[in-house]
Amino acid sequence: MLASPPLQPETNPPQGGEEGLQPGSEASPSNETTLDIKSSEQSHSAPPDDYAQLQRRFILATLIVSALVVAITALAFDLHIASSVLVGALAGVLYLRLLARSVGKLGNGSKSVSKIQLIVPVVLVISASRFPQLELLPAFLGFLLYKPALILQGLLEA
Repeated sequence: MLASPPLQPETNPPQGGEEGLQPGSEASPSNETTLDIKSSEQSHSAPPDDYAQLQRRFILATLIVSALVVAITALAFDLHIASSVLVGALAGVLYLRLLARSVGKLGNGSKSVSKIQLIVPVVLVISASRFPQLELLPAFLGFLLYKPALILQGLLEA
């Protein structure tokens, strides 16, 4: 939205006097309005694109760190523990995605971050306690793998 309404051409231009344009001086309000609209659109479209790229980089970094940790866990321990870490890591990626979407909505009618992403760790802990196939500690550590990925991504950007 523009701060002021776009200029409309007058249907009845002023007659005589000094209210009209001087001969030889050419001004085009429509060109200035077009330039203002284009620059306004560019400035409003750039931040969401940057934020979307940042989200993708964070999620990709989380997936890479998670894949490495799951592979190392599978080699060092058994597949049972590695699968628990994998489930926790996937829950962490889901949590990060929900959090990023909630933060992305800030300013667009939302004044606070949604709490829906907090359901993910609760469901993870409940499912780890209900299902004997999931180990609680490896699943929770897998969930927390998004944090070192974010730190690593921050260090690489600096």
